[in-house]
Amino acid sequence: MNYRHAFHAGNFADVHKHIVLTRIIEYLQRKDRAFRVIDTHAGAGLYDLHAAEASRTGEWVDGVGRLLSVSPPAPIAGLLAPFLDAVAAANGSAQGPGQVRIYPGSPFVARHLLRKQDRLSAIELHPQEYARLKALFEGDIQVRVIELDGWLALGGHLPPKEKRGLVLVDPPFELEGEFSRLVQGLQSAVSRWPGGVYALWYPIKDQNAVDAFRAALKAIRIPKMMDLWLTVCGQQPEPRLIGSGMVIVNPPYSLEVEMRTLMPWLCSTLQRDERATWRVEWIAGEAARS
Repeated sequence: MNYRHAFHAGNFADVHKHIVLTRIIEYLQRKDRAFRVIDTHAGAGLYDLHAAEASRTGEWVDGVGRLLSVSPPAPIAGLLAPFLDAVAAANGSAQGPGQVRIYPGSPFVARHLLRKQDRLSAIELHPQEYARLKALFEGDIQVRVIELDGWLALGGHLPPKEKRGLVLVDPPFELEGEFSRLVQGLQSAVSRWPGGVYALWYPIKDQNAVDAFRAALKAIRIPKMMDLWLTVCGQQPEPRLIGSGMVIVNPPYSLEVEMRTLMPWLCSTLQRDERATWRVEWIAGEAARS
């Protein structure tokens, strides 16, 4: 599987992932104490949807493009507002109603939401992506851009000095064994910083691989893990990306209720056929709270 950010920027999986990211950061802002966001596979930060990579797939049309073409009801609109504000900020005056040319990656979305006391560590290994990311945040004292294998950051960069925050792990799934590395990386990270919030993105393509991943997560016995599952269509004859998952360790207490409000609407808005599904489930922890 190839999930390079530039080819898939702004697709349904990005929309799902970044909405969840904004809801977690919004929760962290409820306390005055500083927090840090650590983005282990940060990418380039901004993506031109008219550039060759995104134009080749056109996936953003059925992702952020579709989201911007509808008017959500009031409860949904409030929960979407931080994400849509970040998209608007990335586009500046170039964005009109229902229009988007630039899609913000996770480091831009996170940075847009930070207060003056908060910090972002954006980690990227690919030389060209790192160079673009470094240029994007040049001179920004709240952002540290690091050229490093993101998997190593789950050891050497934890815990952050703030002792409060979020680790986003969003690997490109270009290599075999990424599901296993997610489990091993999470286990290592939580042993160093058990109180952190972790958000792990994963693709839904091979149901057997997803089931094995969830079983492996359950086996490591982390006390609180929530899974936010979205598919936009049914299983296809040829294996391809049909869904997006987010495993949240130590989820904010508000997240379950917010996602049960958002996910049905998001599923309906982004679906490609009637077999689209959504789930808010606990992999480990207490039963779902109302």
